[in-house]
Amino acid sequence: MGRVFGRDVGERAARGRRTSGCTAVRSAAAPTALAALLALSACAGGAGGSGGDVAPREQAEQRVAAGEPPLVEPPRSASPQDPGAAGGRVDPDAPDPQDLEDLAALAEGEARAQERRIPAFDGPVLGGDISWPQCPRGLGIPEKRTLGLPPPLPEARYVVIGLTNGPGFVANPCLADQVAESRERDLLVSAYAVSSFPSAAEQETHGADGPYPAGSRLGRLANAGYQQARYNVASMRAAGLETPVVWIDVEPVPDFEWSSDPTANAAVVQGVARGYTDAGYRIGVYSTPLLWEQVVGPLELGLPEWRAAGQTSRAEAASRCGDDWVIQGGEPVMGQWVEASRDQNVTCGDVHLDLGRWFHRY
Repeated sequence: MGRVFGRDVGERAARGRRTSGCTAVRSAAAPTALAALLALSACAGGAGGSGGDVAPREQAEQRVAAGEPPLVEPPRSASPQDPGAAGGRVDPDAPDPQDLEDLAALAEGEARAQERRIPAFDGPVLGGDISWPQCPRGLGIPEKRTLGLPPPLPEARYVVIGLTNGPGFVANPCLADQVAESRERDLLVSAYAVSSFPSAAEQETHGADGPYPAGSRLGRLANAGYQQARYNVASMRAAGLETPVVWIDVEPVPDFEWSSDPTANAAVVQGVARGYTDAGYRIGVYSTPLLWEQVVGPLELGLPEWRAAGQTSRAEAASRCGDDWVIQGGEPVMGQWVEASRDQNVTCGDVHLDLGRWFHRY
């Protein structure tokens, strides 16, 4: 965390002054902001005549447990006009008011982080995924007009939000609204994005813009994939969508077909993957074994997997968590099925014990 407090304790010690318990609080890292705040608060109350009123320890602990910062009144500065000051001298062990303010802010941040922590669930967890089909009717590009399909079920605990309006380089037209609605419902949130083969114009625009050598066709395709990911990252940030993971959706895209060359397609997907990881996100793959092989051939990335079961059932989606449905060598995280005009999902294995690894809670 670096140096938190403004006062240089070592300088006082070098001048031969006694190091008290309050000084030690400033010179050592406290286990939590609350612990340090309570210690400094005690110093404020006990430093001879220079401390202001401080909330009792019990009250401070109760407020933090309730998600509120402790109430601390910074100590008054000693001055010749201050009847509490001894001869107008400032007690060297009195806590700096700025120290208390900084620690109060840290304690408030810790309380908010505690509120956002995702608890473990008892078993597999139901969720949903949404994208442009769930936007109000009539939006989007001509090939992918939005459908106004229903949102996740009331029982859903999480949602994976799609970033594109079909192919790459085209944003979900109601992404910001879907993020806002998910926050209002207190749904845990993650993100996915369809990858697609870049058009000739997109290859021309982005082929030399990225980390791959632009002197080869595969390098230019990988750079175009890289920029697809960066485009989606910009869309996420503009919409306020926070997620620890982005799922890369690899499947045929009607009206925006992949090439007939799996090696070329694989270069695009590898560029997409790097675009997200370079932006600081972990990544996973959404597909089926058959669709993955049709698009990218034998490519194995070993990434976590979100496995699709189509128009089936929860039981079938859960079965996709098994070893028979490995896509590209990764661990199963969710199984998906479509029912009642909704894309629904169920977690695999022990994923329910640590949903914070896969989702963000606002």
